[in-house]
Amino acid sequence: MPVSLDPLAPAALLDTARAVRENAYAPYSRFKVGAAVRGASGTVYRGVNVENVAYPEGTCAEAGAIAAMCAAGETRLTAVAVIADSPEPVPPCGGCRQKLAEFGAPDTPVVLATTEGKEFHTTIGALLPGRFDAGHMSKV
Repeated sequence: MPVSLDPLAPAALLDTARAVRENAYAPYSRFKVGAAVRGASGTVYRGVNVENVAYPEGTCAEAGAIAAMCAAGETRLTAVAVIADSPEPVPPCGGCRQKLAEFGAPDTPVVLATTEGKEFHTTIGALLPGRFDAGHMSKV
């Protein structure tokens, strides 16, 4: 279910990712990840990683949050937060970087965090330089 909050509060976005992380389904790795993306409307969508015994059929938290956003009818995101219980902030996998780039601008802020409070602030463009986008498919 989408969550509405102050669209200018990055700490609130991270708090949303932190709270939803507890719902991750990670019985095999025990590595729970939570993600929250803010849509252009200001609504926040949440996602968690969901593992499957038939590895690698699981899904990432970022992909889940993006799917929730799309299911609600939004296709632009304006901020991203991802959190995991790890020594250092965990960056999105390559596939999720491409998914984030599909729905967000290169300057879209991304905060990656640990459950112990370490944070790394970056952008979608910094996570995926030289991204493949629809412009590559245009005919001249």
